[in-house]
Amino acid sequence: MTMTLSTSDCAPYPDASSFHAFETDPEVMSNAPVNREYRLLTLAAPDHVLALCRPGQFFHLLCPALQEEAPFLRRPMSIYGIHRDRGALSFLYKVTGSGTRSLARLTRGDRLNVLGPLGNGFIIQPSWKNLLLVARGVGLATLAPLAREADSLGCKMTAVCSARSEEMLMSLALFRQYGARVSTVTDSAGTSDPAAMRAMLDPLFARGGIDAVYTCGSNRLLLLLQELAQDHCVPGQVAMEQQMACGLGMCQCCVRSFRTADGTIQKRVCREGPVFDMAEAVGW
Repeated sequence: MTMTLSTSDCAPYPDASSFHAFETDPEVMSNAPVNREYRLLTLAAPDHVLALCRPGQFFHLLCPALQEEAPFLRRPMSIYGIHRDRGALSFLYKVTGSGTRSLARLTRGDRLNVLGPLGNGFIIQPSWKNLLLVARGVGLATLAPLAREADSLGCKMTAVCSARSEEMLMSLALFRQYGARVSTVTDSAGTSDPAAMRAMLDPLFARGGIDAVYTCGSNRLLLLLQELAQDHCVPGQVAMEQQMACGLGMCQCCVRSFRTADGTIQKRVCREGPVFDMAEAVGW
């Protein structure tokens, strides 16, 4: 089944005046554990869907109903991998509730109903040649396709990956594959504390080595990077995480507050985002 939903009235991704989201039932190619909490789901995807996908966008997944688990709402999930060469999309997810538990039961050959791509993604301006990517946990999934695009544009990257412990760090090899200089910080080592991270990142900004900052997955990282970006007059973008019901902007359940020149306004994460100007984002 394929159904096309027009989203041309949505604030567009910068390189297109409109785009479409597709409801499809792709086949599961693999669904393997990454560590004790996270899994990597890979779906076969048609070319016309893959052609529209951009870093920072998401899909709305209809989690399968099992006898003991019957999730009612779809689950928004950031795109982790856009593999146009082999016709596949991948999603990195944490098993936390009924929806993700039912996703974890999927095996090769099963089919999963998905809607997407949805939302507005990251922007890399032509003048931005040195990028800083900072994420924690599943936020690393959101920044992975951004790193791939940055590499294709010839950008230099520093990626700071945060987690509770060494065993929970993910995507390090992937970021290195795209040419990023990777640093890791963890709670167990005491290096993920905002004060410690500021001491590590301040010199990068001070010597003019950062043109833009990108983040996802942590409120304390957002607040820290907002301060650093403001202190050093560097632009930034953040992918916001939020519970969603429809994913299309109609239900209004993902509305959050943002600071603008005109004062505090409300925006829908699914429709105006999920990527926003980092300076406008309000912590949670």
